[in-house]
Amino acid sequence: MSYSHYTKTDFKKWERFYRASFFNSLGGYKSCNLIGSKSSQGIENLGLFFSVIHVGANPPLLGLLFRPHSVPRHTLENIRETQSFTVNAVAEAWHHKAHQAAANYQSEENEFEKVGLTAEYKPNIEVPFVKESQVKFWCSPVEEKKIEVNKTIFMVAAIEEVFVASGLVLEDGLVDHAAAKTVSVNALDTYYSAEQISQWEYPRPNQELKRKQ
Repeated sequence: MSYSHYTKTDFKKWERFYRASFFNSLGGYKSCNLIGSKSSQGIENLGLFFSVIHVGANPPLLGLLFRPHSVPRHTLENIRETQSFTVNAVAEAWHHKAHQAAANYQSEENEFEKVGLTAEYKPNIEVPFVKESQVKFWCSPVEEKKIEVNKTIFMVAAIEEVFVASGLVLEDGLVDHAAAKTVSVNALDTYYSAEQISQWEYPRPNQELKRKQ
């Protein structure tokens, strides 16, 4: 098999959008979520994020990466103000609307209305969910770290409450994103549908690996 080989010298020569696309896609498929938040003035906001990662299950924690706060970052600012946000998995049927949420709207504009998605409120939760999403959860931030090398911000948040459409949680606790038609993303603009290819039992040394299904 032949390979293309690139070095730091090549990286520096690349046009910036080409470089961004290359390195955003290099690590492979990522989760695709809309972050719902609300400003202290009551303006509903949506942000498209490809950086939501699992941090822990006990207690349940997730991580969220923000680009440098050198320009207005409405989602980050809202979360800091209200200490609350929602995470909403993006589905194939309306992923184009989610993509539009990456546009540079002004802070006084309601992004749910701008992209054509529906704000939904749950009891005792003051930030909006995306009604169209089948897998969504409410979070509160617990810790922030600035990544000094490029000034990005890594936020750790506690998962407070979860809402999953009926039938999507399997007997072993797996959330079936394939059945929910959740999409994944590569680079900044390319979306993929999910399809399960296998599921395996927990691996143990010197024991035959077994399929769950």
